Amino acid sequence: MNYSIILYIVGWILNFQAVFMALPCVTALIYRERSGFAFLITMAVCVFIGLPLVRKKPSNKVFHTKEGYVTVALSWIVLSITGAIPFVISGSIPHPVDAVFETVSGFTTTGASILSSVEALPRCVLMWRSFTHWIGGMGVLVFLLCLLPLTGGYHMNLMRAESPGPTVSKLVPKVQSTAKILYTIYLALTLLEIFLLLLGGMPVFDTLCTAFGTAGTGGFGIKNDSIAGYSTYIQVVVTIFMILFGVNFSAYYLILTKKFVQAFKIEEVRWYLGIIAVSTLVITYNIRPMFNGIGTALKHAAFQVGSIITTTGFATTDFNQWPGVSRTILVMLMFVGACAGSTGGGIKVSRFIILTKAIGKELHLYLHPNAVKKVKMDQKTVAHEVIRSTNTFISVYVLIFAVSTLIIAFDNFDLVTNFTAVAATLNNIGPGLELVGPTGNFGLFSPLSKCVLIFDMLAGRLEIFPLLLIFVKDTWKKF
Repeated sequence: MNYSIILYIVGWILNFQAVFMALPCVTALIYRERSGFAFLITMAVCVFIGLPLVRKKPSNKVFHTKEGYVTVALSWIVLSITGAIPFVISGSIPHPVDAVFETVSGFTTTGASILSSVEALPRCVLMWRSFTHWIGGMGVLVFLLCLLPLTGGYHMNLMRAESPGPTVSKLVPKVQSTAKILYTIYLALTLLEIFLLLLGGMPVFDTLCTAFGTAGTGGFGIKNDSIAGYSTYIQVVVTIFMILFGVNFSAYYLILTKKFVQAFKIEEVRWYLGIIAVSTLVITYNIRPMFNGIGTALKHAAFQVGSIITTTGFATTDFNQWPGVSRTILVMLMFVGACAGSTGGGIKVSRFIILTKAIGKELHLYLHPNAVKKVKMDQKTVAHEVIRSTNTFISVYVLIFAVSTLIIAFDNFDLVTNFTAVAATLNNIGPGLELVGPTGNFGLFSPLSKCVLIFDMLAGRLEIFPLLLIFVKDTWKKF
């Protein structure tokens, strides 16, 4: 284990955290809020710890898969703990467990909250909550790769450990260039949404917070009714961009390089858009008696389908009151999630495609034992290692889900609340059903249950294995 490179990168993460907090400080200055001092204090703490860690560059900058996973897991834990400090110091969320829950929910782009009234928070705190979505959406380690000239040719191990999906590939030969391309697309889409929201008359503060939440597919609202109070135009814009940020960013790169045919041939994207279209139509038909006109029903159905499948978590209505069919579809979409290589969470559409095709292959082999059949995706053969890792991921996912549901059941809430609370956190969605629905919050759970859900949020964002590896004894052996 190369401890020196791990500490070096964690040091840079702390320094970047201090820089990130400049935005809420500026917000506090504009609105003359004393809570801004909490961010200044935290910035000082981060720099005090971070600068000594980066002053001495490690002689050995090589890190293999093990170092990549450990670095990513520790970086996200450090990011979450330091990000929670302003909540405690400012008194916005005085309990440390609640503050960490809120921060982890922000950075992992979950959007689950323990707060009953977000409108009571200072604007600088609201800005920080939303900005954590944007930071965590593309990944803070990917951001670090854009700026730090790390050498050794092992950057991919760091990027692979943080990026969502069963496989991670480079857009261009250099990993640093790939990271820059991804963040350029991310920033461009965010700025485009900001422009369109401002065009619709949305206040600047609301626009920035909403755009950060949409881009990171996080869903922290600055209003108690989430997006319900805004105009239809704004709701439509947010719907479109939630879906856009759930698309594999490789498709955007192909479009930018004028490879339009290849972009639209990506199988995962076609399935993703198809699932959204079918789900929206079925839910629209199911909820049409609840609204005045099919257009209104379609608007709400499209918004909630886009919000849930991309794991954003915004809401325009209390979908907890919808008929059983619609709620069931939304719960199923929680597990499906968005595309790999996007800012969305969930199991990912690509994994379900691989799993479905692998099942088809096994059924075919039962009928024709001597046949040679390969699993293909985008006209390419899926490697056996990818199929194995997908099966392992699903198995571990189910195990974590079951254990988490069992532990929080000791709080004595109903099964739907417990089940969807775990589904909402492990899939990085935000709202669930019943007591944790769009009009509820997660503040009702005990500190133990909140710690379990914090673990679930981190595990879901980091694709489980980087987080689990830090609990394995062999991981920490020096050689």
